[in-house]
Amino acid sequence: MKRMSLRRFGQVVRRVIESLPERVRRDLENVVVDVEDEPDEETLRRQGFTDEEIAEGETLYGLFVPMELPGGWSGDAVDIHDLPHRIIIYKRPLEEDFPGRRELMREIRTTVLHELHHHFGYSEEDIERWTDLA
Repeated sequence: MKRMSLRRFGQVVRRVIESLPERVRRDLENVVVDVEDEPDEETLRRQGFTDEEIAEGETLYGLFVPMELPGGWSGDAVDIHDLPHRIIIYKRPLEEDFPGRRELMREIRTTVLHELHHHFGYSEEDIERWTDLA
């Protein structure tokens, strides 16, 4: 499959999100879903990747980024549950690992749902257990 522009990839992600069940889309009401080309090294390191893993090409398909309050703000002043959170979907790693259109769309869906689980506080281990049971 030919590489898409970032804009076109964003349209595909939007279409995938629109295809999710209504109850799941409601869970995304307070979540901004962005697309980026790929995570930078700093992001990978913050996520626990080692220099060796980064050098070998290990990367992320997506990332949940919770909204953080600016310094000096407290949860008493702002209801942190009302703050928008962010999910980033990374184009290049997904396109490289899933070159077929159908498999790419399926993996985008899986990645959005995976990151949405993080929005609700589930760990990687929790998500893996559910995946193993499916």
